[in-house]
Amino acid sequence: MDIEIIHRPSYSLAIAKLTPNERIRAEAGAMVSMSGDVQIETKAEGGILKSLGRAVLGGESFFQNFFVASAAGGEVTLAPELPGDIAVIEMSGSKLMIQAGSYMASESTVELTAKVSVKAFMSAEGISMLEASGSGTLLVSSYGAIFEKTLGAGEKYIVDTSHLVAFDGTMAVQPKTVGGMKSTLFSGEGLVVELTGPGKIYIQTRSPQALINWIIPQIPRPPSSSSH
Repeated sequence: MDIEIIHRPSYSLAIAKLTPNERIRAEAGAMVSMSGDVQIETKAEGGILKSLGRAVLGGESFFQNFFVASAAGGEVTLAPELPGDIAVIEMSGSKLMIQAGSYMASESTVELTAKVSVKAFMSAEGISMLEASGSGTLLVSSYGAIFEKTLGAGEKYIVDTSHLVAFDGTMAVQPKTVGGMKSTLFSGEGLVVELTGPGKIYIQTRSPQALINWIIPQIPRPPSSSSH
């Protein structure tokens, strides 16, 4: 499988070139276009319970689409829901923790499991993640550009949970508040996590929660009716 990302970082599009009979798994709604002879299989991967776990705990769709190339190969283009970037990650037996909603696509050889992480994520942005494991190509998406930060052994780095896309599964994670609970409530900053290396962190430059918080006050409210 060959992946090319174009129009990055604001309106990224992934072009997946599939070899004969090759399959790619994608989040529901991610497909933009495809070759005419590519077949689509929609199913609850791993069974009902596992799919339910990914949907409820991992923030992903209950059903996933598998795009299968013909004997001549094929092409599938994919894009995230929000304007932003796409990171192509090559898995080689390691584990990657993915924030809810950031998973976009992967080879069928990549295993996806929902993981509850109350210790790491005690915020409104979510308390769960997807754990990707196995080998193969994996695509994650962001709102805004993706900033990749590599930490050395024992090095610590703090990230707002709403800006976190993914991080290596070997990293230690500790929830923290920004300057104490009072500062967290009134500073405009959310809860954060402290990650300890070695490993790589994928960070999105914009926050979906901040977008929601900005949009809500702009929505016109219906005039209140006064009773006489």
